[in-house]
Amino acid sequence: MRKLVPWYAWALLVVLLDQLTKYWISASFDYGEMRAYTGFFNLVLTYNKGAAFSFLAGAAGWQRGVFIAIALTAIVVISVLLARHAQEKLFCLALTLILGGATGNVLDRIVLGHVVDFLDFHLAGWHWPAFNLADSAITVGAVLLIADSFRAGAGRARTAR
Repeated sequence: MRKLVPWYAWALLVVLLDQLTKYWISASFDYGEMRAYTGFFNLVLTYNKGAAFSFLAGAAGWQRGVFIAIALTAIVVISVLLARHAQEKLFCLALTLILGGATGNVLDRIVLGHVVDFLDFHLAGWHWPAFNLADSAITVGAVLLIADSFRAGAGRARTAR
């Protein structure tokens, strides 16, 4: 259990930073308000009732429970994987980032009914869908998982049984 404390501490830090930034944006912006900071970056307060890229955002509301269930299941699975592989640093760092991000977004879904997004990158009039720090942590974690899968001895799927 002691091996897991640092990983959960990092996940908690991700959750805290995510929730603090979402609170700051929500307190400082009106819904839909945008403030330009550079020629390619804005802050904007928007809500996402869907998944990544607003997938299913326009559904009748059933998606909230489904996305909460998926996130809670992922949190449990990640916790099991962390316990089984606590000594594998890159693998656990990746899982920790995903865990923190998933927890930050599921808290929004449970408390608010939607996820608060605010980072808006754009180029030549094309805007990437707004996202938040939790989304960033999940993305970086996924990239690290892919990188870890190319490392020697990363045959976890075959040996985890």
